[in-house]
Amino acid sequence: MVYALKRLLKEPLLHFLFLGIVLFVVYGFVSKRGNDEPGEIVVTQGQIEHLAIGFAKTWQRPPTEQELAGLIRDHVREEVLYREALAVGLDKDDTVIRRRLRQKMEFISDDIAAQIEPTDADLNAYLQLHPDKFRTEPLFTFRQVYLDPQKHGESDLADLLAKLKLAADKADASELGDPLMLGHKFAAVPVGEVAKQFGESFAAALPGLETGQWQGPVASGFGVHLVFISERTEGRLPALSQVRRAVRREWDNDRRLEANENFFQTLLKRYNVTIERLEQTAESKKPVADKTN
Repeated sequence: MVYALKRLLKEPLLHFLFLGIVLFVVYGFVSKRGNDEPGEIVVTQGQIEHLAIGFAKTWQRPPTEQELAGLIRDHVREEVLYREALAVGLDKDDTVIRRRLRQKMEFISDDIAAQIEPTDADLNAYLQLHPDKFRTEPLFTFRQVYLDPQKHGESDLADLLAKLKLAADKADASELGDPLMLGHKFAAVPVGEVAKQFGESFAAALPGLETGQWQGPVASGFGVHLVFISERTEGRLPALSQVRRAVRREWDNDRRLEANENFFQTLLKRYNVTIERLEQTAESKKPVADKTN
């Protein structure tokens, strides 16, 4: 019986029968509109030119008359099927279509926002209002001597620090301590880059160190370090002329988000939104049994 059923499912005639049923159901939806007047499809000269331009961009030549006629036929076919798909509700409950339509609606507000041209006063006000987005990082020029905690105790650390303080800026960091692939000398390095190389804790300790003397220990992801800061440049808020592109980019993005939200809130006023809460079932209301014992 099972074998016979499998053979039946493989029969092409059954496939055609199933396809016929599907088409019959679709036709049933469409036929409900059978008494309506035929829709009008107008292929404008502008649309024809657009089709020709698209063909030329792809094939690097204009289409022949036959090719252009084929493009127009395909355009009409697409328009007919698109309208009929909407008519029978094929766009309903389709996540991909819903997201695409949402994007197209948001593109409308994006286009509106893009038409707004900011003045220098607008950009400068934005710069002052969001300084942390554009402030330059502190820069540090320093030397470091690394000590592996598994090889050295506190007494070794204290002895080496005393030796370095005595030599001050004349100490050769490359000749002392344990080897470290990162090196010993660093010139005008942004604190963010220091954090990438040595870790957040090491970078956070640098601003608290004085310049012109060996100090430590300073912990890192590798172990402990003795550090000599020779120069530091504090972070600052640059002038608009120095960061105009970055400020304009951030300003445009904020205006786009604001326009999208305002557009949505305007549309939302046309709807009454009811959000139904899920009621707790009897099972979910039961206390959880204590299974620790």
